[in-house]
Amino acid sequence: MRRYTIFVLTAFMLILAAVAGMTLPVDADKKTLGAPTAELTAYTTLPAETASILSEVYERENHVRVNFVPMSSQEILQNIRDDAVSDPTVVRTVDIVLADSKILREAADLNLFKPYTSESSDAVRDAFKDSQDRWVGVWYDPIIFCANRDFLRTTVNLPDTWEKLSKAEKIRVGITDFLAADASANLMFQMIGNFGDTKTYEILSGLHPKVVQYAKFLSNPVRQAGMGEVDISVAVASETLRYLQNGYPLKIIYPADGTSCILTGFAITTNDVAKNQLAAKFADWLLGDEAQLYLQTNGFYFIPTNPQTLAYKSFAGKNLVLFDGRQNFSREQQRAYLDRWIKDVRLK
Repeated sequence: MRRYTIFVLTAFMLILAAVAGMTLPVDADKKTLGAPTAELTAYTTLPAETASILSEVYERENHVRVNFVPMSSQEILQNIRDDAVSDPTVVRTVDIVLADSKILREAADLNLFKPYTSESSDAVRDAFKDSQDRWVGVWYDPIIFCANRDFLRTTVNLPDTWEKLSKAEKIRVGITDFLAADASANLMFQMIGNFGDTKTYEILSGLHPKVVQYAKFLSNPVRQAGMGEVDISVAVASETLRYLQNGYPLKIIYPADGTSCILTGFAITTNDVAKNQLAAKFADWLLGDEAQLYLQTNGFYFIPTNPQTLAYKSFAGKNLVLFDGRQNFSREQQRAYLDRWIKDVRLK
């Protein structure tokens, strides 16, 4: 029986090789075979390294080159607004946007995107996409508590809420300065939007005496917890997962009373039919396991929004409580909240 199985497998491989030989020209140049057959232009708020990984993998496997153009959120909004035209037959200079959901919401309200839905996007929770399918979230990066395992062995009162963390005694806390990173500032704004400003500043005032150092980068609080310099850090999940993969003694605690996240999503802008189809295919690829696999292989650990993916099914924090992040504080309001934190908390 085993010999028969080997024979069948060998025959199958020979047939597959023969078919492949008939499909490709005998004198085909390998470089020509690998050349992209089409291109897409994508505006993005992703770091250049992350965008480069996605572009290289997608081009290699789909023969479509995605030319990412890194921009700030406001630059993206301004560029697609300038690119918007009244004649629907005119092709835009950008085909797809992959960016922070905040700017996608703002641009969608200006009718700058083309509605799109598919089996993959339809599976995404309503909280992670536009109600009119003008943009869809592909992954998110929540703020979590990153605890040192040695510290956890010494305590029975696990601080699993923001209030418990702020009131915990004899504890050292790591956190990124709210002025230093968007993810950190976003945490404060979403706390205010969900808890109210009075309770939020009470929590932050309680945390302040415990903070060893207000870090300038998102990775530093995770490193501090991993090295035992602090007991618990308020940190982004992606950095924590990266350090866990590198063997640091950490444990993730998901705040039971809710937390903020940075949601990244896509929106299609092109009016060209062919480009629209290419952009849609790329969007569905972003929602699948393949994109997550290559990101994780390169040390980027985000939580997919598509519950059908293996990456989501293996995610331990499926019951993570997220704040309602749809508050639309003006820049003046955000500046005022940060100024109040500096005056009433940081400098006291």
